[in-house]
Amino acid sequence: MAVREATEDDLEALAPLIRAYTDFYESNPTDAGLEAMARDVIAAPEERAFMLVATDDDEVVGFALNQWKWSSLRGARVVVMDDLFVAESARGGGHAYALIEAVAEIARRHGAPIISWFTMPDNKRAHTVYDRVGGTAETLLEYELEL
Repeated sequence: MAVREATEDDLEALAPLIRAYTDFYESNPTDAGLEAMARDVIAAPEERAFMLVATDDDEVVGFALNQWKWSSLRGARVVVMDDLFVAESARGGGHAYALIEAVAEIARRHGAPIISWFTMPDNKRAHTVYDRVGGTAETLLEYELEL
């Protein structure tokens, strides 16, 4: 198992993983939109956004898509791990843990005090991973305004 920065060469392998992630959250963005998003994040400087992939024997089996935001509550820029997904066939192998640790290392390198993420209240498998890495749950609700 290894974790590394995603490259454009990974786009074909990432497409079904990103689609599976959107299916889990019952979202249906276009394939073109997902590809454009992935290309933009991969091409972005690390200080703006970054995508990491987890691999097994050079096969991409997971990803973490991350971006930076300013946090007035922290008085600093923080990393938001927007998406974390591991293929069902690779779950339980430590890939999610390795991806989170790699995101944390990049955040530390840039001086971020935290990484943050959201998950569904009923996503118990993810909660187990997040608890194991030392994450703490907040009581905030996420609201969206659809435009």
